[in-house]
Amino acid sequence: MQLSTSILLIIALAPLVGAALAGLLGRQIGRAGSHTVTILGVGIACVLSFYVLYQVVWGGAQVYNHDLYTWFQIGKVHASVGFMIDRLTAMMMCVVTFVSLMVHVYTIGYMSDDPGYQRFFSYIALFTFSMLMLVMSNNFLQLFFGWEAVGLVSYLLIGFWFKKPTATFANLKAFLVNRVGDFGFLLGIAAVLYFLGTLDYSQAFQAAPSLIGRTLHITQGTSWDAATVICVLLFIGAMGKSAQVPLHVWLPDSMEGPTPISALIHAATMVTAGIFMVARMSPIFELSSGALSFIMVIGATGALFTGLIGIVQNDIKRVVAYSTLSQLGYMTVALGVSAYAGGVYHLMTHAFFKALLFLGAGSVIIAMHHEQDMRYMGGLRKYMPITYITMWIGSLALCGVPFFSGFYSKDAIIEAAGESHRWGAGYAYFCVMAGALVTALYTFRQMHLTFHGKERFKVVHSHGHGHDDHGDDHHEPGVLHHAPKESPWVVTVPLIALAIPSLLIGFFTVGPMLFGGWFGSAIHVEEAHNVLGEMGHEFHGALAMALHGFTQLPFWLVVAGFVITTYVYIFNPAMADRIKRALKPVYVILDRKFWVDEVYFAIFARGGVALGRALWRGGDAATIDGAMVNGSASLVQRIARVARRLQTGRLYEYAFAMIFGLVLLLGGYWLLGRG
Repeated sequence: MQLSTSILLIIALAPLVGAALAGLLGRQIGRAGSHTVTILGVGIACVLSFYVLYQVVWGGAQVYNHDLYTWFQIGKVHASVGFMIDRLTAMMMCVVTFVSLMVHVYTIGYMSDDPGYQRFFSYIALFTFSMLMLVMSNNFLQLFFGWEAVGLVSYLLIGFWFKKPTATFANLKAFLVNRVGDFGFLLGIAAVLYFLGTLDYSQAFQAAPSLIGRTLHITQGTSWDAATVICVLLFIGAMGKSAQVPLHVWLPDSMEGPTPISALIHAATMVTAGIFMVARMSPIFELSSGALSFIMVIGATGALFTGLIGIVQNDIKRVVAYSTLSQLGYMTVALGVSAYAGGVYHLMTHAFFKALLFLGAGSVIIAMHHEQDMRYMGGLRKYMPITYITMWIGSLALCGVPFFSGFYSKDAIIEAAGESHRWGAGYAYFCVMAGALVTALYTFRQMHLTFHGKERFKVVHSHGHGHDDHGDDHHEPGVLHHAPKESPWVVTVPLIALAIPSLLIGFFTVGPMLFGGWFGSAIHVEEAHNVLGEMGHEFHGALAMALHGFTQLPFWLVVAGFVITTYVYIFNPAMADRIKRALKPVYVILDRKFWVDEVYFAIFARGGVALGRALWRGGDAATIDGAMVNGSASLVQRIARVARRLQTGRLYEYAFAMIFGLVLLLGGYWLLGRG
């Protein structure tokens, strides 16, 4: 059975049509019209994506790989617009469209009073189209188009409140950091074309074994393995898009955008594009153990050290943002140990519970009149029972508590790192294991500060005081004009819809997706690297895995994190300040985020300004203005000053000059005649 091309086109284009209508005709169709057309477009894409998944998995549909339109052809190189739909793609399509649909519905409540309502819906629908083009592509050039398109829309959404200086700074920072990664990504695609002679996925993967033994001379006297160069360059692109150390600095600042895009872009979809890309390119990455070790070490570093920063954050959204950085590190470790299915599986489960946590944080922010500092919250569970329960489900899934979806994916990655014999696996295993404790510390701290303990806000009933829906804080911290209350149904329904897979989906999918070869030919792993295959011998079902999880170290580290945070933030709140004073050097390091931003600012920002100033002084001011423009003018002025002295206006001086010139002329002729 073959998938229908028309259905695939509708999936890709329906969100684009909604985005165009909301963006170009927003004033004509109004607010209700804008959210209706975009939700309808994404809803159609979501329903059809699940239909495609059903056909691919249970309906006997073959892998779809066809070009629909030839973009250009130069000699043997051709670029096209086409789709490759296999199980990996179908799963990603469902994740992207489902989370996007929930975010669209949620946005109706969250952005209800924002003057840019139609523009926001247009942007998030356009993002959905861009992400679908990225995951559905069958060639590198279309992949790059989707890659850049999601980056562009991310830039627009992070700086959505463009009158807010911190938002415009954050979107510029995201744009610049991603350009660094994208430059490497573009070089990687160029290297694929150079060595394999094609931009088509299937042809490139078939030709990939030809890379073995081939080298590249980047500098004189050095030779680099071609496969390693390609893989590292492609992964640099993933480092930018998926916020891996050291290109991670843009993601926490991107929280300046509205909360719905934090859930859509920076938790569930865009930041996982790099993970998807490496899994898709597994036939090439399997050729280079050196590149995979590099990937594993980068991911492990991010999993532990960015999680540590989350422990000291007070902004409820930034805690979840650093959690995202840490979990992306886990996914990257899975890729590095050749457990591609484990990385993509954690991508799927993480999309649900992390989107849930971001949207839950947004629900809290609405109730607190856009207050985001957890130090001014507390005791919210009695005001917001639905948000409270759903966020606990997301938190337990994030911590990897057995039976929750995050347990099955996260525990598998920890075990895979322990099974691997690749260089750097010991370091990675330590980082992901320690990360279990770190995750519990920042997650339960967030829940306790937000929902438990005494109320640390004051309600001052007054009239005529609204709250600002444009992201600016004009109110006094901790002072509310109305008591907090549960968010409207357009906010809580998406929370419930995301809580269900966060709780259940791992139990029903872990067997086939991790150990049953569910992805089939979409993911290629060399037999010698197949750590998930080795782990599969010990797998005896989801129930047995969860029960066994209660006896393992990661679970007890989570319990330790819960006990520590409960004692510190519930039973002895003064202890937090004492710990902060006792560990002040450590706190300063984490609070300053290891000074990575400062180093970048000093080297690249100030360095760029210093270089520009030097070029201005030496090139523009000295050479162009000084020597060429002002210098030539000065030379003409000097010549004119000398010539002006010859023009005296006295006739006898002119007659003398003519006679003197005539004598010189005759004398010259006479000398020439004698010669």
